[in-house]
Amino acid sequence: MSHEPQESYDGPASVLVDGTEHPVAVTLRGAFQPVDGLFHWYGRITHPAPLPGVRSGAAVTLRTAVGEAPAKLSDEDPWGRFRVTGTGRPPF
Repeated sequence: MSHEPQESYDGPASVLVDGTEHPVAVTLRGAFQPVDGLFHWYGRITHPAPLPGVRSGAAVTLRTAVGEAPAKLSDEDPWGRFRVTGTGRPPF
């Protein structure tokens, strides 16, 4: 069974950091960018917040029920929720 990238995903996920898996909920969006020919996706980790021992700028793996992808955490908001971004095949 093949899964094609979607434009959005809201639901459960896992963030893998240094071999530790953290269950989270995410809100993700994405689109193909013809300028560089890549799919760019982004969103916010909405629950739980904060992730213990995780800092802005961390390289992580984001996993959902349909896939996983390398990502980067940035822009921690006042509630400890990170923005997450990735390029290429998304985890949704």
